[in-house]
Amino acid sequence: MNQSVSHSVNPTTFPSIEHRVSAEEWQTRVDLAACYRLIALHGWSDLVFTHITAKIPGTDGQFLINPYGLLFDEMTASTLVKIDAGGNKLDASNPFPINPAGFVIHSAVHAAREDAKCVLHTHTANGVAVAAQRGGLLPISQQSIIVLSSLAYHDYEGIALNDDEKPRLVRDLGDKNFLMLRNHGLLTVGGTIADAFLAMYLLETCCAVQIRAQAGGRFGDDLMPIPQPILDGARAQMKTVTAGLGANLAWPALLRKLDRIDSSYKN
Repeated sequence: MNQSVSHSVNPTTFPSIEHRVSAEEWQTRVDLAACYRLIALHGWSDLVFTHITAKIPGTDGQFLINPYGLLFDEMTASTLVKIDAGGNKLDASNPFPINPAGFVIHSAVHAAREDAKCVLHTHTANGVAVAAQRGGLLPISQQSIIVLSSLAYHDYEGIALNDDEKPRLVRDLGDKNFLMLRNHGLLTVGGTIADAFLAMYLLETCCAVQIRAQAGGRFGDDLMPIPQPILDGARAQMKTVTAGLGANLAWPALLRKLDRIDSSYKN
């Protein structure tokens, strides 16, 4: 795409495509745009360089990804780019390109995990700091017992541009919902966009707590680890306490908050 195109298009006044897509796709677009806005609101975006994708219900391998060059707080339902499993744009009227690194990572997860309706990836300072530690995430917070019950790690292989990395990424993620990309960042998957966001909220909180705690002490010395029996029982507790990681609890409240701030994500 010519760079002048991204500067000439105002995303918040981009023509709505609601009348051109199914009701299911439109709802997915609205929820995904909201997720981008919430990531920006929480300070977890990395300018334009991370990605959130969502499968389009009722399609064969089609999903939505952010238009490369828009800030997360500019994202709207209509500007999201529809692509197929090969990374091909399916709407010629959308003027925006996609991030090739975003496609490599997300397409691999979507193809391998039928349950991964949404894949969310960040490069936060806290997340990268913990991902760079040999010990990874430590069991030192209540949030950590939830994350550790479904956490995997993937070693750094450089900027994710090569399809050769996909099998190893998929292997390392396995059936987990949280992934630490060593020296790179964080990734979560969810059966809904809400679940993927709440999973990232928990993972990012764990990392923030760990970095702050480590500033005042060392693990096993000044920091108190959570006993293993509690960690072992965390999976069942997670299902009970979070009611599906927030789809029925925090997500509607988060949408109300967005609406009070700026409802243009629905455009």
